[in-house]
Amino acid sequence: MTDRTITIEPLTKEAFAPFGQVITREGCNRFPINLGMTERCHDLASIELGGDNPRPMISIFDGKPYALPLTLRLVERHPLGSQAFYPLGHCSWLVIVAEDDNGAPVRLRAFRPEPEQGVNIGMNIWHGVLTPLDDPASFLVIDRGGDGNNLEEHHFTIPWTIKA
Repeated sequence: MTDRTITIEPLTKEAFAPFGQVITREGCNRFPINLGMTERCHDLASIELGGDNPRPMISIFDGKPYALPLTLRLVERHPLGSQAFYPLGHCSWLVIVAEDDNGAPVRLRAFRPEPEQGVNIGMNIWHGVLTPLDDPASFLVIDRGGDGNNLEEHHFTIPWTIKA
């Protein structure tokens, strides 16, 4: 049997690029607005909206914490739109993603964002559910509303283990 253990990696733009974008102020395109009283970090992610009658949705998710090692039984994907997560406070959390092989998630990876890092997971990318660690946490979420089924789940017959 193959090893079903995933070791957590730091979240970097380069490592996460196949799955979407890292949302961070570091290196962003900054410019002043509002008569110089506000600085804007501009265009941090590419929101994708597909399917019939798409519209962007903004929600707040309140997540209960998970403990490590984590047993991963489920991943999901959204075939009609991207999904962005940005923490509303300092918290420890994971971003779990996978490549696709003929409709099945393979080569899973787990990333731990730094404080004030979020992610925009690309359209149709396999990913884990919201996974705060240690304490409950709230996240601003931008994803797709509209007609059509925008959720596909994959339940693993044999779960994965995620460790620090």
